[in-house]
Amino acid sequence: MALTNQKCTPCEGAANKISDDEAAKLKSQLPEWTIVTVDGESRLERVFDFPDFVSALQFTQRVGDIAETEGHHPALLTEWGKVTVTWWTHAINGLHENDFIMAAKTNGL
Repeated sequence: MALTNQKCTPCEGAANKISDDEAAKLKSQLPEWTIVTVDGESRLERVFDFPDFVSALQFTQRVGDIAETEGHHPALLTEWGKVTVTWWTHAINGLHENDFIMAAKTNGL
């Protein structure tokens, strides 16, 4: 099933991080994204390029809109000509299937 067609499931601290094998399988559907480690946590990250600041800011707002709709929120760094989007599940300090779903939805923007 395509990740963009899925909804995020509520994720609390009792949820489990996905395994490295599961992450690799889901990541194969998102070749533009990179799994990075920050403060010992795995995160999913991508930089999107834009021709100017206004376009980057508009994209940031659209990512924020889908984050609010799904109840799952990224770290967003908006700069002139680019936006860095980082997804991870704060409650479990790592990656969950929700992060890959949201990365796919971000790609769709």
